[in-house]
Parts: sequence; C-alpha cells; structure tokens
Amino acid sequence: MASMRETQVEVGGIPAKLAWQLQLFVGFVTLVLGIILTAHPTKSLNVICVIIGLLLIVGGLFHFIRLLDHDEQHRTWLAIAGIIEIVLGVVFIRHLGLTRAIIGLLVGLSWIVQGIVALLIGFVGQSRARVWQILFGVISLAAGIVVVAVPENSLNVLAVLLGIWFLVMGILEIATGFVIRHELKK
Repeated sequence: MASMRETQVEVGGIPAKLAWQLQLFVGFVTLVLGIILTAHPTKSLNVICVIIGLLLIVGGLFHFIRLLDHDEQHRTWLAIAGIIEIVLGVVFIRHLGLTRAIIGLLVGLSWIVQGIVALLIGFVGQSRARVWQILFGVISLAAGIVVVAVPENSLNVLAVLLGIWFLVMGILEIATGFVIRHELKK
C-alpha cells in the first residue's frame, strides 16, 4: 500500500524529481528541432528522405533474410518485395528531389481524398456539424490541390510550418517543466 508521501513524489508514474527534468529535456529537444526545421527546411527534408530510403533498404534486406528460411511459403514474393524495397530505397536516397516530390504528392493526395470525404459527409449527412464538415472539406481539398500542383515548394512551406509548431510546442513543454518544478517545491 502506497503512503501519501509516495503518491506525491510521482508524476504520471515517474519520480517527481525526474519528471520536471524529463519535461524540460523534451522541451529543449522539440525547440531545437523546431529551430532546425524552420531555419533549414530543405536540408531537414533531405534527412527525412534519406531515413525513408534507409528504412526501405533495411526492410528489403529483412525480406532477403526471411528467404533463407526453407519453410517460408512465399519465398518468391519475399524476393520480389525485397528487390523492390532495396531499389526504391536506393532511388529515394540518390534522388532526393524526387523523394521530396513523392512525399509532397502523397500528402497532397491524402488531403484531396480527405477533403472529398468530408464534403460528401457534409452534404449527405444529417448532423449539426455539416457546415464544419463542408468547411473542412473545402480547405482540405484546396490545400491538397495546391500541394499536388507544386509538391516541392509546398513541402518546404509545410516543413517551415511544422518547425514553427515545434518551436511553440518546445516553449510550452519547457514552461510545463518549470511549472512542475515549481509545484514540487511547494
């Protein structure tokens, strides 16, 4: 049975002495990521593209490792998937502009689909939130069309906006860390 004192020295299951320090650390990391992403969106996106390429290569290698299991039933499909993943990984790493454009296209296409679905729900639905669904659909559809039309430039703008979001979140997390520390001193 936990005493009252033991309950007070934990924040979310973490010892209170460590909780505010972890919050502060996460805040600083988020803030630094926000600064980097906002200051160098293209370079940051290049790093993300390389990471995606490396993940594809590693995934392809794991498919080849599974090929070594003689009991594996779908060895042909594993080989095909492994080859495709490794080739895509190399292409993604070698042609960063293409990779950024593909990422932009995927984001744009998902927003277009999301916008169409929201518009359909808004026009066909019977709820009170129809106006919000239609508004969300129009905004999502418009943003998706812009991103698909110019994926490379749109992705840089999205990276800067994400960087600004990280800056704001980092500052809030740092402030939360200091609030937790202040509350613990009481």
